[in-house]
Amino acid sequence: GLGAPTAVIAKEAGVSNGSLFGYFDTKAVLLNELYVALKTDMAASATAGLPAGGEPREQVRHLWTQWQGWATADPAERRALAQLDVADDITAASHQAASSAFTGIAGLLERSRAGGPMRDVPLGFVLTLMTAIADAAIDEILRDPAEADARSGVAFDALWRVIAG
Repeated sequence: GLGAPTAVIAKEAGVSNGSLFGYFDTKAVLLNELYVALKTDMAASATAGLPAGGEPREQVRHLWTQWQGWATADPAERRALAQLDVADDITAASHQAASSAFTGIAGLLERSRAGGPMRDVPLGFVLTLMTAIADAAIDEILRDPAEADARSGVAFDALWRVIAG
């Protein structure tokens, strides 16, 4: 967790506590770099192989599937990111750096919601709803992997109705 002492972090990383501070001036710097790295990795995973020029629904479905793949492949990274998302130590600059990795995703969501019920609300609100639906689906997938396809499909259909109507 975020409260772990740096000595424990260093031990888990297989380096001395002194070496850890050779790379990061403070624990807060380490947490900020981890946050940006995880967000960037998540965005890269979500957009990997995104079909260019496809229909918005097809493209959002691709993002959805890739995002779930990232989240279920390493649940520890997902939990760490969830904690870092709300951590006081994460700076505005780190949030901005992480947001830049999602520029293409934001554009796709803007196109997808243009004619739907979410067209006039802030994009941040749409992203919050999308994240909540995704988190619920991912939790279910992790609880019952045999139902992964069914849960993912139902959750995506709900998401698409929220975004595009």
